[in-house]
Amino acid sequence: MNYIAAGIALLGSAIGGGIGNGLLMAKLIESIARQPELEGTLRTNMFISMALVEAMPIIVIAMSFLLINA
Repeated sequence: MNYIAAGIALLGSAIGGGIGNGLLMAKLIESIARQPELEGTLRTNMFISMALVEAMPIIVIAMSFLLINA
């Protein structure tokens, strides 16, 4: 049962992270197209936001390992 729970958690976090990164990059490209002079600032904010979006799947992977070993 722990394996199924870990698999579902990993699936949800992978889908959520993929969707989040896709939306983030789409909005970045749209923002740079509207205001090219802010490209540096937008790119910096994008990297910070991407790190926050990717933090959740990494936390879920760690929790899944704990769940499998329990």
